[in-house]
Amino acid sequence: MGKVIVVTSGKGGVGKTTSSAALGAALAKRGDKVAVVDFDVGLRNLDLVMGAERRVVYDIVNVIQGDAKLPQALIRDKRVETLFLLPASQTRDKDALTPEGVEAVIAELKRYFDWVICDSPAGIESGATLAMRHADVAVVVTNPEVSSVRDSDRIIGLLDAKTLKAERGERMEKHLLLTRYDANRAERGDMLKVDDVLEILSIPLLGIIPESMDVLRASNIGAPVTLADANSAPAMAYFDAARRLAGETVPITIPGEKRGFFGKIFGRKAA
Repeated sequence: MGKVIVVTSGKGGVGKTTSSAALGAALAKRGDKVAVVDFDVGLRNLDLVMGAERRVVYDIVNVIQGDAKLPQALIRDKRVETLFLLPASQTRDKDALTPEGVEAVIAELKRYFDWVICDSPAGIESGATLAMRHADVAVVVTNPEVSSVRDSDRIIGLLDAKTLKAERGERMEKHLLLTRYDANRAERGDMLKVDDVLEILSIPLLGIIPESMDVLRASNIGAPVTLADANSAPAMAYFDAARRLAGETVPITIPGEKRGFFGKIFGRKAA
């Protein structure tokens, strides 16, 4: 049975969809079979980031409502044969996602894939809670700014209350992915430092993705940054984060700083 990961945040525009695609591609490059699922019904951006927008025929709502079988809706990536996308609907609203339907789709995906990555809409409405409900692991995506961190704190509370794991009294495994980090700006006080974010959220750090135009360029050409430019700084950070998700012990360094960043992170049971 596959492992279900929800990529979530309280605030929009922090890089959830970019991170879902990049992590999914990185895990698939390892040889794992990966399905990335877009839960943002009504907007649907994951297909754009993965370069599959012209190949969408059926979506998750079609599968839930019985208009299509899951294999008909899944889109195989042309670059990595073990990477698949299940797109969201662009013409329906979030009420089209039902708890029973989502449960059935996730259960079927787990039978065929090693990883099921759920790209959650921002916020705390029904689409977000359905995306996280069946998760085994949560990746909380946060920018190093106060409003983003505060909203992520609310999401952490939801993960501990609204998931099946929480209802069964089990601990939800949660990891922090810090995106758009600039060490020079943090040093000047223009954004929060890594230590500050960790102190507020108190969850293990999965990775630090540096601020970089490489991410924007990759999105514009319809490719996860881990496929568009595997040697770029953000791609390497995502590859390391994927290795940590897979259970490897990979040291974490702060992008832009020469010194290692071990003590506080590993002291906090880092991913």
